[in-house]
Amino acid sequence: PELHCAHLCAMEAYEQAGVGPQDMDVSEVHDATAMGEILHAENLGLVPFGEAGPATERGDFSIGGRIPINTSGGLESKGHPLGATGLGQHELVTQLRGEGGVRQVEGARHAVHENSGGLVGIEEGAVAVNILAK
Repeated sequence: PELHCAHLCAMEAYEQAGVGPQDMDVSEVHDATAMGEILHAENLGLVPFGEAGPATERGDFSIGGRIPINTSGGLESKGHPLGATGLGQHELVTQLRGEGGVRQVEGARHAVHENSGGLVGIEEGAVAVNILAK
């Protein structure tokens, strides 16, 4: 899993931004399926490989949890808008502006965004990882 292109991309993004996964307050990932959120939580280094399932069960990725992921409900809640996936992923801007309402992650200052797709291996035909800061 350490060689998954989303993981390699994330590690490079953190290095360029001068922050690490431990600095992130909120995240948004490509979750065309529920497994996508688990896979990418690990790829982004938000939890060690193999730990995203248990972290999900503990509520770590929910609002109020350790690192909320897809606070808007993610792409699945939007019907996974094919061709507009990236356009459907704008929640982090809302979070960092403090405009999330009931979804707001209090004190959110750093965020990581991942979007990927394609079937070269699994979800690695193309990957983008962005680090955002308030």
